[in-house]
Amino acid sequence: MTDRIVLTGLRAHGRHGVYPQERATGQDFVVDVELTMDLAPAAASDRVEETVHYGELADRLVAVVAGEPVNLIETLADRLVAVCLADGRVLAATVTVHKPQAPIAHEFVDVAVTLTRSRR
Repeated sequence: MTDRIVLTGLRAHGRHGVYPQERATGQDFVVDVELTMDLAPAAASDRVEETVHYGELADRLVAVVAGEPVNLIETLADRLVAVCLADGRVLAATVTVHKPQAPIAHEFVDVAVTLTRSRR
């Protein structure tokens, strides 16, 4: 399957991290998602009901980022990929969570975790 829906740069404020300051003030996280699924039914019908509504998906992803804090962005990415796979039409999902304000004592551009999961 080569059909994909891609959502990049979704920004949301969350309170994830190991350190108390991360939990207290929070920070912005950036999420990229790629869904693998058959888009032929949507293309043929021209109906949003035949595909993943990316606006509604974005709402669900932001709710997870803004929701219950976790220590690791690995855990956050796992929760986000589960949201993507909750739609039975999605065959595989890749989620990248960027933490550009991670508490690193050196200059850096970004730190990110990427998970790919598929239906078995």
